[in-house]
Amino acid sequence: MRVIAGRFRGIALQTPPGRQTRPMTDRVKESLFNILGHRLGTPGGIPPIDVLDLFAGTGALGIEALSRGARSCRFVERDRRALAALRANLGKLRLMDVTRVATGNAWTMRIPPAPHDGYGLAFVDPPYREVENPLRAVDLLERLAPRLSAEGVAVFRSSAAIELPVHPLRGLRCVDERTFGTMRVVLLTRAPA
Repeated sequence: MRVIAGRFRGIALQTPPGRQTRPMTDRVKESLFNILGHRLGTPGGIPPIDVLDLFAGTGALGIEALSRGARSCRFVERDRRALAALRANLGKLRLMDVTRVATGNAWTMRIPPAPHDGYGLAFVDPPYREVENPLRAVDLLERLAPRLSAEGVAVFRSSAAIELPVHPLRGLRCVDERTFGTMRVVLLTRAPA
């Protein structure tokens, strides 16, 4: 696994042994960040926004956002092997001053507040087996909604076999949905008040 664009382009990221993390392929990651860049008004990049990476694993998505221009990233992960790889990756890239790592269960923890006026980008990438009940994901996304900035985007990744009831989600609206092989990626923004 590597960073595919920006100032850390081509740098390999450490991954824990085993199958605890599900890295996104370079092709899918490139497609996702192209979509995000256009939606956020910076094609090929990410504006200087604050990012939240829930179920962060090795931190690949948050690190990619930082590489492309994000201001800061808060990572949330509970698996100790993934946390060790995440911390090693942040140290290798010297990102400790613009990142925070929270050890905890993203399903049950209070969503951390953003350092400025809300998260401009939030990745929600739980293990597929933990989303077998989509209402659990709905609850988490609805709790996340008030933490997004007015123009913020939440990215939810799951198995394509899972039907996330995105209409209606309290406080959020679905603005894009893509299927890449066996995975589905849903983009959500804050719903108008």
